[in-house]
Amino acid sequence: MSAQDAGGAPAAGGVRAALPAPTGPHAIGTFSTRLVDRSRHDPWVTSVPYRELMVSVWYPARASGGHGAAPYMAKGAAARWNAGAPHGIPKGAVDWAGMRAHAREKAPLDKGAARGGKLPVLVYTAGAGDPRTWGTALVEELASRGYVVVTVDHTYESPGVQFPDGSVKDNKPLLDALAQTPQEKLPQLMKKVLDTRVADDRFVLDRLGSLPHGLGEAVDRERVGMVGHSAGGMAAAETMYEDRRVKAGVDLDGTLEHNSEPKGTNLTPVARHGLDQRPFLLMGRDGSDHTSEPSWGSFWKHSPGWKRDLNLRGAKHQTYTDLAAILPQAEVGRDVIEKNIGTVDPARATAAQRAYVVSFFDRGLGGRDDHLLDGPSDRFHEVRFVRP
Repeated sequence: MSAQDAGGAPAAGGVRAALPAPTGPHAIGTFSTRLVDRSRHDPWVTSVPYRELMVSVWYPARASGGHGAAPYMAKGAAARWNAGAPHGIPKGAVDWAGMRAHAREKAPLDKGAARGGKLPVLVYTAGAGDPRTWGTALVEELASRGYVVVTVDHTYESPGVQFPDGSVKDNKPLLDALAQTPQEKLPQLMKKVLDTRVADDRFVLDRLGSLPHGLGEAVDRERVGMVGHSAGGMAAAETMYEDRRVKAGVDLDGTLEHNSEPKGTNLTPVARHGLDQRPFLLMGRDGSDHTSEPSWGSFWKHSPGWKRDLNLRGAKHQTYTDLAAILPQAEVGRDVIEKNIGTVDPARATAAQRAYVVSFFDRGLGGRDDHLLDGPSDRFHEVRFVRP
């Protein structure tokens, strides 16, 4: 099947790629909403006397033909998103705004999906400079399995954030800061990025009980987890370290230090001190694990609770994003595919990521265990368990 057949006719020359369908028992709904934190000035544009965020909420829904499939990305945000700069994707190769998720916009919540009356809730954050949509394939799988997932755009760091009034905030403030920061001071700037993300995520945790469309009443704030890719994985670990409301966390190939050389010299607090008994999952690209990455090694050494370190053979950093599903459908060269997602089979990589993350949160928050995390599985020969 061609990319065009799989995802619909391309617009403006770009492929409307199709994400893999979620495999859980529930249909999915989604909506976006603006959150405003008036307790602090925006850290990137200090003339703004508040911090505003856009989040999307994904949840198990009652199947409803009266609700359209949600766009992958808002048109204004997509217009600012140039995936070519960091990922080598030709501009216009993918129709980001024309792509559709499987979730239905504002579909009614399936209250029957809750076990014990309420639904566990997760917060997802993407990598630095990436949009909150970057993990939609994973997020939809989690929602189809009975989780409420809140995806967060970090304003002025994400490449394009569209607000309800139609305005779009891009990441020029962060790019300007990067351009003006000497190499020796980059760790301080990276610390500011992390501190801002943690403050954003903790504010989102504050607002879970007041989410609109009945979701605030549906979520179980005693069963909260976090998952993120790259800088989002770092933020998940650090937020968990600073806020005990987070009961379980997943880091998808995110360093736990403020990038600099030599490695291991600018560790985050969670890497230096570790977590308590709360469970955590590290999942890295080929060759990146707690025996090879100093920040993960320190975290591993200082975290006495339940933990796993999984390595995906043949994977690259962006394998843990939607690029694993999108790039094979776009008209890009094999070199672009291997640069971003490696030599691992893309469909199997997405399936493995979904299976292990779902298994982890089911074990830590969902009250069930499929034992996939007990040890290597014939189902996923690409996944290597990294032992101490």
